[in-house]
Amino acid sequence: MAETAVKGSAVDSGVVLGFLEEAESWQLLSNQFPSKVGGRPAWLSQVDLPITSELQCDTCTQPTVFLLQVYAPISKFERCFHRTLFVFCCKTPTCYTRNDSKCFKVFRSQLARKNEFYPFDPPPDEKPEQPMPNPQVLSSGSKLCRVCGCLGPKACSRCHSVSYCCKEHQTIDWKQRHKKECSSGPSQNSQKQSSLLFPEWELVTEPEVLPPKEEEELCGSLSQDQESSATTDDGLEESELESVALHETVDSKVFQKFKKRIAIEPQQVLRYCNGGSPLWVSAEHMPREGEVPHCACGAKRLFEFQIMPQLLNHLKVDSTEASIDWGTVAIYTCANSCEQGSRYLPEFIWKQDFSEDRAL
Repeated sequence: MAETAVKGSAVDSGVVLGFLEEAESWQLLSNQFPSKVGGRPAWLSQVDLPITSELQCDTCTQPTVFLLQVYAPISKFERCFHRTLFVFCCKTPTCYTRNDSKCFKVFRSQLARKNEFYPFDPPPDEKPEQPMPNPQVLSSGSKLCRVCGCLGPKACSRCHSVSYCCKEHQTIDWKQRHKKECSSGPSQNSQKQSSLLFPEWELVTEPEVLPPKEEEELCGSLSQDQESSATTDDGLEESELESVALHETVDSKVFQKFKKRIAIEPQQVLRYCNGGSPLWVSAEHMPREGEVPHCACGAKRLFEFQIMPQLLNHLKVDSTEASIDWGTVAIYTCANSCEQGSRYLPEFIWKQDFSEDRAL
């Protein structure tokens, strides 16, 4: 997404940061190849969408809801001229158990530049003159759930004019509005979004630029930091040294590195660095060798991007009781970005929470 560069004395870290901005509805449609948060997914391939069972939360079996998508082409592969990653999550707060990723799903879709769904040339920057497309029907003719925007194989048995992915979403829509609309025939082009969905934002990106020498300071080895802390306080009493040693743990070092790094751009909600390393929030529950499974094609999965805890501030999920929560969510994808027909391919997510005694 961005190339490493040096700007004066500042250093481009090679990481691309994601920020939220408001956008017009037409800018977040599939034919604009958006990166976005919330609302309905702007599907890339218009066929072979994930089916309902593939989108179920592995904890409560309820359908997950679209969280975000990242448009991330890979120029060295013709098959990846267009490439988008879609992340879904459960909206049941009690499913967010500590360091457990079962409430998340991620899928990859990609297309060559010449494909059956989009023009060869990039889309114009101006608002199109033609009417907005029907949000419930893809260009392929596939029908989408009126509530969540996922594949909708079920239809209202009375009017047959709206589709749903599951009985649960049909029940939600019936209570919220379809009960009043059914007999009169609801507008297929309604842009109104269900309260089940997250608020919709455009996800815009820019390179992470670090102050001079910040990269070296942030990436210094933990062992060196621990050695220096043991030799700079010669005047402390033994009891004080023991107290310092207890607090200067590896976990606190990782957490302080996290806080220092995000303080440079505190509004970041996403960090993208394909083939790089995540910025962990804790030394606990980092994936060990073999814990990130290989792709079904046999290739290794590499880190591609992470979702930051700052995004939670924009999702309106705060609760005095159980709440949707995470420290960071790391997405790993096939190193070869393989192609298996036109399918949306599942990738791997690793959720890490803050240590119990940590907070931003």
